[in-house]
Amino acid sequence: MTYVITQNCCKDASCVPVCPVDCIRPVDGAGDTEMLYIDPEACIDCGACAEECPVEAIYYEDDLPESQVRYRDIAADYFRAHPLTADNTPEPRPHAPVQPGALRIAVVGAGPAACYAAAELLEVDGVEVDLFERLPTPFGLIRAGVAPDHQRTKSIADMFSLAFTNRRFGCHLNVEIGERFGHADLLAHHHAVIYAVGAPSSRDLGIPGEGLPGSHPAADFVGWYNGHPDHSDRGFDLSGQRAVIIGNGNVTLDAARALLMSRDELTATDIADHALEALSDSAIEEVVVLGRRGPRDAAFSVGEFLALGDLPGIDVIIDADCDLSPGPDDDVETAMKLTVAREYRDRAPVPGNKRVVFRFHCAPVAIEGDDAVTGIRLRDTRTDADAGVLPASLVLRSIGYRGTPMPDLPFDEATGTIPNDGGRVVADAAALPGVYVTGWIKRGPRGVIGTNRTCAAQTVAALWADFDAGVLTRDVADRAALTATLADRGLAEVDWSGWRAIDKAERGRGADGRRPRVKFVTVEELLAASRP
Repeated sequence: MTYVITQNCCKDASCVPVCPVDCIRPVDGAGDTEMLYIDPEACIDCGACAEECPVEAIYYEDDLPESQVRYRDIAADYFRAHPLTADNTPEPRPHAPVQPGALRIAVVGAGPAACYAAAELLEVDGVEVDLFERLPTPFGLIRAGVAPDHQRTKSIADMFSLAFTNRRFGCHLNVEIGERFGHADLLAHHHAVIYAVGAPSSRDLGIPGEGLPGSHPAADFVGWYNGHPDHSDRGFDLSGQRAVIIGNGNVTLDAARALLMSRDELTATDIADHALEALSDSAIEEVVVLGRRGPRDAAFSVGEFLALGDLPGIDVIIDADCDLSPGPDDDVETAMKLTVAREYRDRAPVPGNKRVVFRFHCAPVAIEGDDAVTGIRLRDTRTDADAGVLPASLVLRSIGYRGTPMPDLPFDEATGTIPNDGGRVVADAAALPGVYVTGWIKRGPRGVIGTNRTCAAQTVAALWADFDAGVLTRDVADRAALTATLADRGLAEVDWSGWRAIDKAERGRGADGRRPRVKFVTVEELLAASRP
């Protein structure tokens, strides 16, 4: 018998080091696979991995929910293609403790990348970490990007919450790094700064009609239904029967589910109230997902694709004449996507069901309409022929995120990242002493939540190397001076106790309706809740 890793895998590899027989791959959690796998032949049923998993994605084989049973076969297929071999990589040795006050680090951002970096630094006695975030809430895309129906994935925040009760951790929410308190101020109070500010903007299509009402970045839609303060007052036209989403990554599938799920299903999540009401009254019956390339190149994970087929009242339609047969060069996950696509293609649609329709080899040429979106003109990417106009009143583009510049730091416009060498920020071919990056602003918008753990570990290792080399040895102002400076600048910071007050209030608001939480969606509401 074996344990099985399922759809909710965050790939942070917490399970890997606790396995007594070294049977979880890929070892570092950062390989090309979309999730981790347990070798069913080598597993000894000890359950250590299940206890360690931060998102409850690991089940004993006999306890697998019906919708997750297939992951047992997926794991077996993975190890047939990648036979288990010993991992002889030496475990990294923790850094020796430092003298109190010898190393104080600012982390800018509060998403997964920032949290992994801060938590790893706090493992070394003597290190002090101050975390800065412009919103009154922590956790970034865990709170505002993960789909509301993926509550287990969101639970990874609980792991960070435990780390951040450390007395050497300082929390400064509702503090934006910019005009009133900037990069120079951070360096004046800290020996090093790690920027983990993500990739908050969306890439553009660059086609006519993109700015019409009814055409939006999918990221804005995600922020809206998740109650992000920057997006909570947006409006989306849900009066038509068809929506189109350009792109085929996991964000696309999240948005498609949100558009089609029933009110009862949405009510069981932490979706923002304004979105719950709007989506409950939505007239949308069909979401068309457009991909420029074929299903073999789709960016969504096999787990998210497979889960679509379990949604009640929703058919998955593969509307394309394309090759769905796995080839010898396809990896296990690509082969499984193609297999699932064939199964969807062969299913008979159920009358009265809503639909997610996948159209591959389609490129948008223009978004049409006079005063608002009425359709989207398409081109067949295989023949370059006109593929007609697909009527729709809502078009979302989900073609990737992009970083934005930070004041006083270099920025690469081509990649949308801060130039760096293994996490050390670089300007004019030289590393800037004491300045680092991690997460999407470092490597670009790719990977899952757990990918940030490996990314942060690389950056933290570079920081320790610089500390040991004496690069970070300089006098900085103490924490009392930092507190005074923030107050003098008129910054109404929210500390960790303030966040806990917000968290308690939101959970309390959801308790009556048996929801995980009911979010506050404006900065004013959040600040009020932080000071009960």
